[in-house]
Amino acid sequence: MKPHTLASLSVLALSTVLLGCTSASGNSGTTASSTAAARSSASVTQGWQNLIDPTLSAWRGYKETTVPAGWHVADGVLSKTESVNDLITRDKYANFELEFEWMLQPAGNAGVFYRGSEDAEKIYFTAPEYQLLDDAGHADGKSRLTSAGSDYALYPSPAGVVKPAKEWNSSRIVARGAHVEHWLNGQKVVEYEVGSPDWETRLKASKFATWPKYGRLTTGYFGIQGDHEGSLAIRNMRVRTLP
Repeated sequence: MKPHTLASLSVLALSTVLLGCTSASGNSGTTASSTAAARSSASVTQGWQNLIDPTLSAWRGYKETTVPAGWHVADGVLSKTESVNDLITRDKYANFELEFEWMLQPAGNAGVFYRGSEDAEKIYFTAPEYQLLDDAGHADGKSRLTSAGSDYALYPSPAGVVKPAKEWNSSRIVARGAHVEHWLNGQKVVEYEVGSPDWETRLKASKFATWPKYGRLTTGYFGIQGDHEGSLAIRNMRVRTLP
């Protein structure tokens, strides 16, 4: 069975339990007990947990307690159409495997963060970013360091792997201790070791050089970037913890 099939089954089950609720904007009335129940029922077999349910119970806004109104979920697809506060997970993750599919409109730009904290103004002050980009239509696509699949500004991704705007891409992030991998459409595009001489050299040459916690946290939140203009859609997002 394909990975996204499991996530889709989980979303369908949650849709039935939660009586067809389809928008995150109704989250404010959710009680703590019902939220916990929804998050528990989002778990699927083999240790995988679905991260997108009809109420976005696994998420909240960065430095907020609820989901910003600009984020919505319908038919298992999380989306936003304009600039809005970033999302972060309610739980933290250390060693993990994260899978998701994403789609941008022409010139689209977004990102998925991992092992982040709320210690700074933005999550990208602490968390590495898996870049989501329309390489052909956005200026960041002119550099492999800031193209789709890259570890933004530190490790480049190869050209020719990302699909065009308006098409779904599949991504995977694997983190085991200091070892991190980025996968894009079935191909490993980035691999690095946090704290290695190569990583330290790249960090010092980047804009993150003066940010003391950047990339050094061993556990933290996932984040989805929302503060860039334009549309973003994500589906079949699931995670499992690794030893």
